[in-house]
Amino acid sequence: MQICFGPFVLDLATRQLLRERSEIHLSPKAFDLLVLLVEARPAALSKIDLQQRLWPDTFVAEANLSNLIAEIRAGLDDPARAPVYLRTVHRFGYAFSGPASTSMQPRVTSPPQVLCWLEWGTTRFPLGAGEHVIGRDADVEVRIDASTVSRRHARLLVAATGTVLEDFGSKNGTFRGDTRIAEPVRLADGDHLRIGSQRVVFHLRGSESTETHAEGMV
Repeated sequence: MQICFGPFVLDLATRQLLRERSEIHLSPKAFDLLVLLVEARPAALSKIDLQQRLWPDTFVAEANLSNLIAEIRAGLDDPARAPVYLRTVHRFGYAFSGPASTSMQPRVTSPPQVLCWLEWGTTRFPLGAGEHVIGRDADVEVRIDASTVSRRHARLLVAATGTVLEDFGSKNGTFRGDTRIAEPVRLADGDHLRIGSQRVVFHLRGSESTETHAEGMV
């Protein structure tokens, strides 16, 4: 699904904010906040409600929320004193105030080319180009149902030129080897990763001597 407003397109499937097909970078939490406000339009959401949705069961300072609002406004070029899209509801919260329309994009019927995969025990997750969220939520691409894994724990950005792993600010961390990931890192074939307490291995397509047992990958 895509939500269009002004010159912007908010693509929920690819988790991208686009302006005339050029991507505007937002941190994962800032993107989630923008989606919450756009989907609730024109209703205002309280700061308490937004904090509970963005950081469930976690206490965070109110400044964290205002910093995300400032990040979104910078990306939209939407000044706080004369906003077009993000309205501050004083002593309450925020609202998306601009006109917006929703469209459904047709799904590609042909299966995507598998470029890499993750192995978690006996489970294999084949991955094509694009973003793949790792977590224990039922709707994520790489579901690892374990108590030490956050609902949306980390993500893989897969492209023909390489794969990048990024942590989503998870409580129990994302590790490559014994090193906790603090910023996006490019992965190599055979990298051993840890998602919370769960160990997974990253593989590139073509790294096996035979693919006859790679069920579902061709």
